[in-house]
Amino acid sequence: MFTIYEARKILTMNPARPLASHVAVRDGRILGTGSIEELAGWGAHRLDRRFADKVLMPGLVEGHCHVSEGVFWRSVYCGYFDRMDPDGRIWPGLKSIAAVLARLGEAEAALDDPDMPLSGWALDPIYFGSRRVDRHDLDRVSATRPIGVMHASGHILNVNSRALELAGFLRPGISHPGIPLGEDGLPSGELKGPDAMMAVGRHAGFDREAQASDEPGLRQFARLCVRKGVTTATDLANLLPDEAVDMMLRVTGEDGFPVRIVPFRRFHGLGVVDLIRRAGELKARSSDRLRLGGVKLFADGSIQGFSARLRWPGYYGGQPNGLWYIAPEQLAEALELALAGGIMVHIHTNGDEATELVLDTMEMVLRRRTGPDHRFTLQHCQLADAAQFRRIRALGFCVNLFPNHHYYWGEQHYAMTVGPERATRMNACASALASGVPLAIHSDAPVTPLAPLFTAWCAVNRLSAAGRVMGAAERIGVAEALRAITLGAAYTLKLDGEIGSIECGKRADFAVLEDDPEEMPPEQLKDIRVWGTIQGGRVFDAAAI
Repeated sequence: MFTIYEARKILTMNPARPLASHVAVRDGRILGTGSIEELAGWGAHRLDRRFADKVLMPGLVEGHCHVSEGVFWRSVYCGYFDRMDPDGRIWPGLKSIAAVLARLGEAEAALDDPDMPLSGWALDPIYFGSRRVDRHDLDRVSATRPIGVMHASGHILNVNSRALELAGFLRPGISHPGIPLGEDGLPSGELKGPDAMMAVGRHAGFDREAQASDEPGLRQFARLCVRKGVTTATDLANLLPDEAVDMMLRVTGEDGFPVRIVPFRRFHGLGVVDLIRRAGELKARSSDRLRLGGVKLFADGSIQGFSARLRWPGYYGGQPNGLWYIAPEQLAEALELALAGGIMVHIHTNGDEATELVLDTMEMVLRRRTGPDHRFTLQHCQLADAAQFRRIRALGFCVNLFPNHHYYWGEQHYAMTVGPERATRMNACASALASGVPLAIHSDAPVTPLAPLFTAWCAVNRLSAAGRVMGAAERIGVAEALRAITLGAAYTLKLDGEIGSIECGKRADFAVLEDDPEEMPPEQLKDIRVWGTIQGGRVFDAAAI
């Protein structure tokens, strides 16, 4: 006995049969799509009409996000924009540093343990002009309790004096590009890049290894996925210690866990040889709902944090160029060993100079070693121009672009970071497709909220929060955007043979929608209502999870 689901419309993303009224599911896989008469030929079945007034499309694939989106909600939300938590509560955005400090102060007053760190997240001082947050600001919240507040980009951490003291950094003589100094010669409390952040972060509520093993956070993240129609999501920078992997295998293996997680082991704490070896070990432990074995490399930092590496002429306001996160020889070694071992590599490149380094290095590596269908993916790749996209295609890379930046930071990029011309061609989805580059688009949650349909809206409309069109020539159509959050993202994960479309043999992963993306005006794509998901043939109602 199998189940046939009836729907108002099924958008299959299968060009051979793009629309259907029914889909047949057996043992968590798709028997086929079509009419009830066609599908009944498979034999004894049960007709399920609960979605007869709904629209089904392939389960949405978030190709760049982080499970910490669930973990962070136990910390204090300090973002500029309103944001919904896993329970559906909307937290108002904070429009000034004073408002941020006030919310942190309320949370601090509620803590009983005087030694417990106070952590916050989603801070973004670029909205507040030239004023930066420093340790003295956070000292006003508490001078005795360690405090850490992660920036929205995830590339900068602000801490108070107590956190610096616990890490042994509150002293003169510090000389590190990621640890700027204040007028008193001591660290200002703003930490840039993983070396500086992780050394202090573990004292201020941001222990990456502990967060990787956070079971409640993983469960909260899964609830967010159902609310947004996501059935497969990456965890694209995890340290993946054994205890975290054991936990993730156990939790994702539960009958009621609603999403497939694809974690990548980040390049930190291991040499290149050990990193690739570890990825191979993890790959062998994969299950259907936990796909292990990928590696995440970082070339540079954040554009809005002024830590990304930009080609000439650099930052629009004349700020110093950003930080390199990897040495060229390490990058070359990692790419070559990954090709040899069949390990998937995704590489963070925000600035175009970082993208150029990766392209030059890959070209050199491919002269020594072939890599058929490697599908290494440039993540963000925000400032790539047409010439770089042509090289990206020639070298076999995919790109996963970040069009949410137009909405959240478009005005800041236009006026402060890269200037009008480059701001209006950032995340050039149309140029990528015109160059034949395999394209995905993403939210990078928790950097921006997990919501692939919103990301699709950003790619289609390219509007800033102030309503400015950020480069009309780089807009893509609704169909192209929907493909980028389904088959496009699945392709970058080498899962397009299993997910990303609704067709015979694939996993029964569907997003269940109240509205039809083909009928909604493009400017309303972000407003499509999500009922829930079907993942591996199991039904999850967002209102009940």
